Amino acid sequence: MSLLREAEKCIANQKSHVALNAFITALQPSGQWREQVKDADLRTEQGIPRSKVDGRLIAIKDNICTYDLPTTCASQTLEKFVSPFNSTVVEQLQDAGAVVAGKTNLDEFGMGSHSVYSRFGPVRSFWQGRDAEPLSAGGSSGGSAVAVATGQCYAALGTDTGGSVRLPAAYTGTIGFKPSYGLISRWGVVAYANSLDTVGILGRSTASVRDVFNVVNQHDPRDPTSLSPLSRSRILSYLQSPSCASRLTSAPLRIGVPTEYNISELHPAVRRAWSRTLAYLQRQGHSIHAISLPTTKLALSAYYVLAPAEASSNLAKYDGVRYGTRCGVLDYDGQLQGNLFTSTRGHGFGSEVKRRIVLGAFSLSAHAKDNYFIQAQRVRRLVQRDFDCIFQMKQPLASPGTSLERGPEQTGVDILICPTAPSPPPRISDLIDSDTGASPLDAYMNDVFTVPPSLAGLPAISVPITVSGEKQDSSEACLAGIQIVGQYGDDQLVLKVGELLEDQNI
Repeated sequence: MSLLREAEKCIANQKSHVALNAFITALQPSGQWREQVKDADLRTEQGIPRSKVDGRLIAIKDNICTYDLPTTCASQTLEKFVSPFNSTVVEQLQDAGAVVAGKTNLDEFGMGSHSVYSRFGPVRSFWQGRDAEPLSAGGSSGGSAVAVATGQCYAALGTDTGGSVRLPAAYTGTIGFKPSYGLISRWGVVAYANSLDTVGILGRSTASVRDVFNVVNQHDPRDPTSLSPLSRSRILSYLQSPSCASRLTSAPLRIGVPTEYNISELHPAVRRAWSRTLAYLQRQGHSIHAISLPTTKLALSAYYVLAPAEASSNLAKYDGVRYGTRCGVLDYDGQLQGNLFTSTRGHGFGSEVKRRIVLGAFSLSAHAKDNYFIQAQRVRRLVQRDFDCIFQMKQPLASPGTSLERGPEQTGVDILICPTAPSPPPRISDLIDSDTGASPLDAYMNDVFTVPPSLAGLPAISVPITVSGEKQDSSEACLAGIQIVGQYGDDQLVLKVGELLEDQNI
């Protein structure tokens, strides 16, 4: 199939799946994209494509800046905002020949687990429950996940702060990859929590995710959190050592299973997918080892102190003065009356954003900072240390002489295998019903397995696993996501194991 025909099929799918609300701004059938794809087709015929994504349609989450399409963050605060520049990741994709397929829907400013907190309405998964009600697409990158799952684009960019790429992937049966923190530039990405935000990639296959990752995995001098060329060189040199390089070929892997992740609330279908995945890997010659991450039980609480605290600071800039929505009352002389700051923020932000701003402001207040924010930072260091202690590969950027406190029988593992989400996706009606809907705390609990790797900045991928051979409804049988977590910088091994699990009859 030519690139043009593939792109036309994606645009047709955007039109036929408009009810799913995956896109905030979609491409028009007769847009400039046609010429761009035709040029890519010609380059491919001549054998000189710019990259493996040349001529492919890539959807962009609507909190990543684009100068030719609005960047709304699904918020009334930025409802009509158009960025004066492209983000670095968009520049890199366009330089590689990719075509922006539109801006996808999300939870407002990336704050949510089900993509229901959007100014433009909730994202609906194409999957349905037994009663034919639409299921959650996961959040906050739910629009990107649904766009990929329904063939509205080749791949999509999302952002992952505590699981916002991996959770939607698990709920929609797609591949969701969060790279090591600092590998992909955040310049031009609207910040939620700077120390946690990571641009992630969603695709229908691990190969398509790798294609996009190879394009955007570059140092960016404009991003102060971007990993420097020297640090990248150190990681690459370490990974090319014989002991590490052999894992990418034929050497059997030591696979860790965190005992703390085997919680009582784990849904039976997810538990079956997990156990069958481990059995499959064991049949392939890999060894399974129980490991302990004792600080895991504190990770979720620490995350929901740290992330709202950073969000409270980041969102202070939306005051109605410089850009974005301005709300107030004008008198007869055209002068703004009342409190511009409170009116603008009260009108522009949704309920979940307000909740997290208040929570973050409290944890940063003078009388609470030591008991909450500082303690959460300490927990974060312990979570990172737990991971460093169980991985066979040492942290490549650790200071020389850093010691690990492994047990006498603990030799380290190469990767971790665990569920992405504790349960299949809930119904949207159960999430937004004011009387019977789930509480915000219930939604936060969905991140229990995805938050620990985020706190440590580790690479992780969610792969859909089909559990066959038992009579179940489709939501239980098809929407179980398994998460693969690797040591910092070990992204290629994580992708390799994801590819190994992909499309296997487990």
